[in-house]
Parts: sequence; C-alpha cells; structure tokens
Amino acid sequence: MVASFVTHRALDGGTYRLEGDLDLRAPCTSAVEVVVGGRLVEFTAGPATLGDDVASSLSLGAPDSELTFQKGTLRVYESIEREPRSGLVERPLLVVWRGERHALVTRLYGLSVTEVLGLLRSVGIAESEYGLTLQPRRSAGSAFTQPATVIKEVPDLGLLELSRRTKEHSAQLPPWKGVAVASGELFRDTLSDGSPFFVLSSTEIWATVVPLASTSVERVPEAVGRLKLRLTG
Repeated sequence: MVASFVTHRALDGGTYRLEGDLDLRAPCTSAVEVVVGGRLVEFTAGPATLGDDVASSLSLGAPDSELTFQKGTLRVYESIEREPRSGLVERPLLVVWRGERHALVTRLYGLSVTEVLGLLRSVGIAESEYGLTLQPRRSAGSAFTQPATVIKEVPDLGLLELSRRTKEHSAQLPPWKGVAVASGELFRDTLSDGSPFFVLSSTEIWATVVPLASTSVERVPEAVGRLKLRLTG
C-alpha cells in the first residue's frame, strides 16, 4: 500500500498528523470534558453527520429548537427519560452544533435553551478543515479537565486513541521496557477482561491501540511500526 497521511484536530487544539502505508481514510471523533461554572460537561466532535446519527440512535425526530450560532447551526432536541425502578423522570437535552464539515454533540440535564446558549458561549467553538476546537473562557469559569482524545479506527491495526502525554500517563507505563518503533515505545498489556491492548508512548503523544475482532494481534506491532505520529499543535 502506498504511504498516505491525514491530519486530525482534537477539541483542545492538539493537531495530530498520521502517516504510513495503512488505510487512514476513516473519519475520527474527538472527546473532551470541560468544567463550565462547576458543571462537568462532556463534548464529542466528529463528521457533520454525527448529530443526526446520535439523534437517530436515541429515536429523536425533528429538533425542538434550531438557530444560527457561532457560524454554525445549533439544534436542541428535548426528550423524556424515566428510570424504571424509581420512576424518576428526567428531561435531557441533546445539543448539536453543526458547521460546514464537522459537528459537536453533548447531552445536558436541567438546563433551558437560554442556559445552553450561555454555556456554549463560555466554551467557544471554532472550526477548521481538520476539526473543531473548543476555547474555554477562564473568566467564565470554563476549563478543560484533561487533554482531549482523538479516536479513529484503522484497518489491520485496531481502534486508535490519541492524546497529549501527561504525568499521569507516564505513571501508568508498565515496569518493563517496550519495543522501539517509529513513533515511540510500544508496550503490550491486557484489559480487565483479558483482552490484549497496546500502549504507544512518545515524549508528546500517548496512544492506545485496541485490536479489532478481525485484527491479528501478533501483527499489531508491525502495523504500529509502519505508522508515524506527530503532534503539530
């Protein structure tokens, strides 16, 4: 396969360039948690169809509110959820911002549409050709809780998750020495259910690889060795 490359932007502004003779055509998603005025909110960004896909998976019809917001279209879907045992009723909002190429999704509880607008203004949304970026305003009490992740499925490799490396990541490294590859040091470990996974660590990037059912686990190190990762922003 001829070497190819792709660039993805995480919600915290981190820009990842992936290059190698692997199939890198699949889109990615990015997720991050933001504290907004004491409220913890998880945002997920992806292709422009992401919001429609999530609304469909929740069996939601047309949005209850739709307006132009921060150079995109904001749609708010209202729903009712009832907890079977307690009978507790909640009315979560599915909030979808859609730009030219990308969409941002979150679910919020106990807020009105007006309060949703205020929350989104405090985090800021910017779109580029590589993805969406949030810009939390500390003056409004908004801040990232940790680096954003980029998640992408790569055939012959598995589910790849990327983020900036932190001190917490370094503390999670196994005590044994990993295998040197083009983009860092590769470690093999097992999940709680016994399934294998891999950790790729460099000075800037922390990546995990979970092999797919169709992936040959023994061939993952060779595939990772053909992948070059670079953090450019």
